[in-house]
Amino acid sequence: MTTTNSHSILPPQAPLLSRKGWSGFLVALIAVCALAPVLNLAVPAGSAFHLSDYGVALVGKIMCYAIVALAMDLIWGYTGILSLGHGVFFALGGYAMGMYLMRQIGRDGNYKSDLPDFMVFLDWKELPWHWALSDSFVATLALVVLAPGVVAFVFGYFAFRSRIKGVYFSIITQAMTFAAMLLFFRNETGFGGNNGFTDFKRILGMPIATPGMRMTLFVITGCTLLGFFLFAKWLVGSKFGRVLQAIRDAETRVMFSGYNPLPYKLTIWVISAVMCGVAGALYVPQVGIINPSEMSTAASIEMAVWAAVGGRATLVGPILGAFLVNGMKSWLTVVAPEFWLYCLGGLFIAVTLFLPDGVVGLWRRLARRKAAVPTPAAAARASADREDGAAPTAPLAPATGGAR
Repeated sequence: MTTTNSHSILPPQAPLLSRKGWSGFLVALIAVCALAPVLNLAVPAGSAFHLSDYGVALVGKIMCYAIVALAMDLIWGYTGILSLGHGVFFALGGYAMGMYLMRQIGRDGNYKSDLPDFMVFLDWKELPWHWALSDSFVATLALVVLAPGVVAFVFGYFAFRSRIKGVYFSIITQAMTFAAMLLFFRNETGFGGNNGFTDFKRILGMPIATPGMRMTLFVITGCTLLGFFLFAKWLVGSKFGRVLQAIRDAETRVMFSGYNPLPYKLTIWVISAVMCGVAGALYVPQVGIINPSEMSTAASIEMAVWAAVGGRATLVGPILGAFLVNGMKSWLTVVAPEFWLYCLGGLFIAVTLFLPDGVVGLWRRLARRKAAVPTPAAAARASADREDGAAPTAPLAPATGGAR
């Protein structure tokens, strides 16, 4: 690091993505915005290339989970804070959207009332106060961001100010999500009790069950995932992201360097919670239901598993982990549903013991090992040098690594 006038000069920030990275991003964008719609809407159902409505809903749901995994990577992989309560933020965004979708049903419900069916069943006479703006789509979008953001800010402020960290923080977040689940199970709260919200019919006045609307939600979800990926990539490469990684590696040294970790940890905690809330809001209209089970401790633990399997502090890894784990879950819960939880627990243990860097870390190690193996031309050159009595030709250092 060079110094001028006793002030440290940070190295220039690396490009957002490499040329190969931008190529992969463009391929993903084309697949989401062009390829998937064509395969679903234009290719006949009998064709082998047809993407079924079930496939659209499944991939759309997993993309919502991938947003959550990306949010987990920001808080766990890059900041070193393991949260076992992100299911709360995901569910809060889902419930905010669910309230709007329930109001969109209108009098098409079973009881032909302006009130949601579960309120009529419970003999409620009017909407609760917190449903006041639920018929406004703009207010719903604001609530999707504000509800998880405010809860995360209040919880994080007191937790981080008290310097709670490590396993104690994980236990507290787990207690938070369990308490929230018990609260939403109560009928008195006005969130549908254990049944939650379902039977959605319209969004923005348009039918929600049509192939066109399903594909619209699919494309919006995919673009949101890609947008959050670029945002996260920019964030971790900035000075703010470098401080986060320094907090992860040596928080005490960061404090001795004159930085207060509280605002950094609180900011990334709120950003991560808001990303989960947005994912929950996109999840509900595609899956068609939201209930307190999304706040279960098992759901929050699964979110950590996605990040761990893919590879923490990689951004791409958690997205890949979300697709791998949930793809396996969708298959295994059909073939052998009673074994899924055992497989999930075994997968987490195996990754922790044998693949601490996840699938992406394994791929990188294999790539480095392959690069270290000399090519036949290099081996022949070294053999010729030995026969001539000359010093062996040193291999070139990798362009990205350099000599250490």
